[in-house]
Amino acid sequence: MEESSKIPALDNKGRFTVVRVTMINWETNRYLRRLARACGINRNRIFSSGIKDKRAITTQVLVIDAPSKKVESVEIPDSSIEILGRTHQKMTMGGHDGNRFTITVRGCCDSSGSPMDAKEAMSRVNKIRVGLSETLGSDSFPNWIGPQRFGSTRPVTPMVGMAVLEGDFEKAVDLYVGLAGSREGAEAENFRTSWREKSDPSQSLEIAPDRLGYEKAILEHLIKKPEDFKGAFETLPKSLQLLMIHSVQSLAFNHSLSSRINSGLSLIEPAVGDLVAPLQAGGRVDVGKMAMVSGTNLQRCIRNCRLGRLAVTGTLPGREATFADGEPGKHESAGIEQAGLNSVDWIVHAIPRLTTSGTRRALSVPFRDFSVEQAPEANSLSTRWEEGPTNGDRWHPDGACMRLRFTLPAGTYATVLMRELMRSPLDHY
Repeated sequence: MEESSKIPALDNKGRFTVVRVTMINWETNRYLRRLARACGINRNRIFSSGIKDKRAITTQVLVIDAPSKKVESVEIPDSSIEILGRTHQKMTMGGHDGNRFTITVRGCCDSSGSPMDAKEAMSRVNKIRVGLSETLGSDSFPNWIGPQRFGSTRPVTPMVGMAVLEGDFEKAVDLYVGLAGSREGAEAENFRTSWREKSDPSQSLEIAPDRLGYEKAILEHLIKKPEDFKGAFETLPKSLQLLMIHSVQSLAFNHSLSSRINSGLSLIEPAVGDLVAPLQAGGRVDVGKMAMVSGTNLQRCIRNCRLGRLAVTGTLPGREATFADGEPGKHESAGIEQAGLNSVDWIVHAIPRLTTSGTRRALSVPFRDFSVEQAPEANSLSTRWEEGPTNGDRWHPDGACMRLRFTLPAGTYATVLMRELMRSPLDHY
C-alpha cells in the first residue's frame, strides 16, 4: 500500500526532516515508537498523516523533528528510510489524499470450500463489481468502518474507548491488557490469562511477549504506581488513545449504516432529512459545507449526488454532533441506541484532549483505478498457510491466486472493499 500525499514544501533551512518510509509488517504506531527511540526523541516529535495496517508492505511520508544526519543513521529491520529534504511544515493526521493498494489473494474457493481456478475467480470478482455499480453507482461500495478499527481478532478498542468515556481507567487497562483474542498464539494467550486471573503487574510482565510493547509499558507503569490506571492508560501513544474514542463513534456509524441498508433506503440518493456534503477531488466530503435535504431542494440534491458532486453522510457522534432528520435521522438514532451510546456525553474530563465534538462521514465511497489479474504462486508463505484451512476458514490451498489493485480516498478501508469482493470471514483480511 502506498500513501498518496503531498510532500511538504522543502527548505534546506527547515527545522524538520522529511522522509519516505517503506515498512514490512509494521503497525505504524509501533514503528514510530521504534523510530523515535532510534532518533533519541519523543514519539510526539514524529508526524504522519495516517495509521497503516500491520500485515502489509506500506509506504508513507513522515516529518521528523530531528537532524537529517541522525535520521540517516537509523536502521530498523524490515524497513527503509529515504531522506527527501528539510521543511518548516508538520504533517496532520488525515492530511493525505488517498492510498493506492496492491493486494494478493490466495486460495480462492467457493462457499462450499471447493477451489476455484483463475478464470472463475476473476469472473466472480467482476460480477460483484458490476453488482455494486448497479446498486450504488459507478465503482462505489458502502463506507463501513473496517474491522481493523475495532480489532478483527481482538475487538478491544471500542470496549476500552467506552470505559474511557465512562471515566473508568482501571477497566480500560484491564481490557487492553487482558481481553482474550483469537490467533494471538500461546504466549500472548498465557499472558492475558495471567492478567485476568491475578492482575499482578510484576508476574504478568515476566511472561509478556516482547511484541506486546504497549502492554509491557502499562505494566511497568503500574509497578511504579500501582493505583495510577489513568497514567498507565496514558503510556499508550496519543493517536492510539484517540483511536479508542473514534472506534466507539465508528460502532454507531456502522450500526446506523446497517439500519439504513436493511430499510432499503439508498446510500447514494438522498431522502428528505438527509445531510449532504460536497465531494472533493480525492473522494473526501467537505463537512464544513453540509446542507439539509428538504422537499424544496430534493431533486437538485439527487441530481448532484448522481453526478458525484455531493455525497449522503452519516453521523460519527460526539459532543456537538449534527444529526439527520426524518427517516434518515431514525436510522442514526437506531445506530446510537444499538451501540449503547444514548447516555454518553463524549466529554473525557480526566483527559480533555480525548473529548470529541463529532463529525459526518460519507455513506458510500468511490474506488478508482481498479484491476484484477492472476498472480504467480508464492515460493514461501505463512505458517497459517502451511497448516492448511481450519474450522471456519474459507480458502483452499489449490485455489487460484489473484492480484487486485485500486485507489481509495483517505479514511476508507481496503478491507471493506475486499470483503465485498471476497465474501469471506472477517479474520481473512
